[in-house]
Amino acid sequence: MLHLRLPTAWAPASYARSFSRSSTPFSGHNKWSKIKQRKGAEDAKKSLLYGKAAQDILAAARNGGSPNIEENSMLATAVRRAKDAGVPKENIENALLKASKSKNDNGQAVTYEAMMHGSVGIIIECRTNNINRTVSNVRETLNRYGARQAPVKFMFRQRGYLKIALDSNDIEDLFNTAESTKCAFDFDEWEDDSSGSRGIELACSPDELFKLEDGLRQYIQQNANAEILVREVRWAPLEEQGSTDDEKDSVSNLVEALEEDEDVTCVSTSLEYRPLFGNA
Repeated sequence: MLHLRLPTAWAPASYARSFSRSSTPFSGHNKWSKIKQRKGAEDAKKSLLYGKAAQDILAAARNGGSPNIEENSMLATAVRRAKDAGVPKENIENALLKASKSKNDNGQAVTYEAMMHGSVGIIIECRTNNINRTVSNVRETLNRYGARQAPVKFMFRQRGYLKIALDSNDIEDLFNTAESTKCAFDFDEWEDDSSGSRGIELACSPDELFKLEDGLRQYIQQNANAEILVREVRWAPLEEQGSTDDEKDSVSNLVEALEEDEDVTCVSTSLEYRPLFGNA
């Protein structure tokens, strides 16, 4: 009697090949996800940088006395720093246009409060000659990003702020000059890797900001390497707040959308905690 042996190895071989083919798409998918995550993080950093540059330009125009670069050295410095940091020309021009409109338009200053993700406080400062238009636009933007109007000022306090550029060798002298004003202040050193500039930041009570600045003015005028870059009163979070990357991204997108409104002059969030403002 004849016995036949079946080629049992064929079937397993075909299955092995099918499994090996399926691994490539999964690998590519994971790689693409990582690229998208990295790009999202980079975009969020750029959005934060652009928004901060716009705020610095608006603050410089407001505190320097003019929206004209030729007449306002503080504004010229803010624009130069934005360019050095790689902020697009269009963003800088839009910030200057908003600064000019705000300076030339004697509208009413109004502030709105909002909440996002149930715990992130947002303060929106505006200047407008049509409150109905402004509140409608702000409310529409908040709704579009899942935020709502709510009282949140209890999460913040106002702080006077000075940012001064100077050589590292002069920081101690400027600090001693600040102490001589008898103002209570916090301080921190800063350094910008992109431009190589550095200096000191000072935070104080809004009521003492003018006194502190006035006490430093003579020292700065006598020091060719010293310059006031920012002088403003800002809303500072009282506590550091935890949040996920997705929450940070969505809040950043909301802030960017609000800042595109011509009536909005400044947006502050409770995610922007810094020990410089939270200690005193």
